[in-house]
Amino acid sequence: ATAAESEAMAKRAKAADGLYVVPAFTGLGAPYWQPDARGAIFGLTRDAGAPEIVRAALDGVCYQTRDLLEAMRRDMALAGLAKLRALKVDGGMVSNDWFCQRLADLTGLPVDRPKVTETTALGAAYLAGLGAGLFRNEKDIAARWALDRRFTPVMKTPERDRLYAGWKAAV
Repeated sequence: ATAAESEAMAKRAKAADGLYVVPAFTGLGAPYWQPDARGAIFGLTRDAGAPEIVRAALDGVCYQTRDLLEAMRRDMALAGLAKLRALKVDGGMVSNDWFCQRLADLTGLPVDRPKVTETTALGAAYLAGLGAGLFRNEKDIAARWALDRRFTPVMKTPERDRLYAGWKAAV
């Protein structure tokens, strides 16, 4: 029901290698572009319960993020742009420390969570403030961003890539 509950469930989940939730409830978007794809759970065994499925669902979000990051990395390399150095996150899900660490581990990037995680509403307020003359420019607004916590990847690259290969097979 809440990010905090999903964190507790993910922490108590048993290792369930090969369990993948592909959350294609309305199709798969970028980089697959398969609007007719549907969500599925792969690798389900009798040992998997609600905690393992919750953990696999959280992993699915991480893998979808990695899919997008891989596409961005290819495009950035073609354009001669610098490599990604960190991933800034927001939204209700990022109050889950387990998820943020897992996102760092499965993408191989540090994950930066801001002090204010509901940045959609904050951004709308900042734009209104910009229009009202409360801020000079976008740089003035950007300077107000404050780090709450940085999650640094600890998973080794071979393990990260092995798990991601399983995701790609599930997709």
